[in-house]
Amino acid sequence: MKYSIIVPVYNRPDEVDELLQSLTQQTFRDMEVVIVEDGSSLPCDSVVQKYAGKLQLRYFTKENSGPGPTRNFAAEHSQGEFLIFLDSDCVLPPGFLQAVEDELNRKECDAWGGPDKAHESFTPVQKAINYSMTSFITTGGIRGGKKQMDKKFYPRSFNLGIRRSLYRQLGGFSSMRFGEDIDLSLRIYESGATCRLFPEAWVWHKRRTDFKKFFKQVHNSGIARINLMKRHPGSLKLVHILPAIFTIGVFLLLLLFLTGLVFTVLGLYAGFFGGGGCNMGLVVAYFGAALMALALLPLILLSLVIFIDSALRNKSLKIGFLSIWASFIQLIGYGTGFLRAWWLRCVCGRNEELQAFKDNFYK
Repeated sequence: MKYSIIVPVYNRPDEVDELLQSLTQQTFRDMEVVIVEDGSSLPCDSVVQKYAGKLQLRYFTKENSGPGPTRNFAAEHSQGEFLIFLDSDCVLPPGFLQAVEDELNRKECDAWGGPDKAHESFTPVQKAINYSMTSFITTGGIRGGKKQMDKKFYPRSFNLGIRRSLYRQLGGFSSMRFGEDIDLSLRIYESGATCRLFPEAWVWHKRRTDFKKFFKQVHNSGIARINLMKRHPGSLKLVHILPAIFTIGVFLLLLLFLTGLVFTVLGLYAGFFGGGGCNMGLVVAYFGAALMALALLPLILLSLVIFIDSALRNKSLKIGFLSIWASFIQLIGYGTGFLRAWWLRCVCGRNEELQAFKDNFYK
């Protein structure tokens, strides 16, 4: 058996149906599929049964323990030479597994990852969120973009492959609730193993979420980056800090805008009701208006760049506008999580790993 496709599931029978359907259409077929139900109250056993004659399937149920331990459980019950971890909200193009096979035949490696894309059938919000998670403007291309700020590629668990022997050597995923995939990627590099991006082994990542849930997700990701820094000193890069810098910058621009608003209101009041100070009041009002414009200009320019880039990429003005909101949520959500964890762990000295939103925000 060459590949074991491993999928942890939590209350997602419809997603599993779509994923398994896409697996039946793979042009390369030397694989098994291992589905592990992580304490679901809405199991997918009937869905799995539907594909019993079409795929080599293994299906398990267990008590809820989170994604990392569930993937480890699945790996223990798999047989493939290579393990490929997918999220249940992924759908594969027919050539996905063949692309993996071609890359390994071209140049062997111990671990790899692939990028994610938005399918035409995705909702505008899903496409906007996908843009914010994959654009160089918002993430520096670290999720598999053609341009990357970091020369090393760190696979994410929605599309991660690894040689079984290395997986066992590293002890699999840690018990971290968030950032457990990057923790594994860091340990892969630290072990001296080879790891790279397979650009053609991409998936459609459906992300069944809304903006509120998306904020919780990226906020936890920002917190996880500090937890990872504590586990792996030297792993923090500029690209990880930029959202925090952006968040501080937005806060300062907001203060500048409010200051300008105060000057404008006071100036107009003095200009119209201040008697002899009319001219001076109008000068103060103009100064305040200039401060407000100065505060808004960088945000307007960034929004314009995001809008144009996303609208052209998705061929939709609506998705372009939604991408502005999604991108600001992505940057500020991550940035606030990062700053929160930095303050508590690096300044206040708290030793335990942090997380803000403990609930599963994809329920």
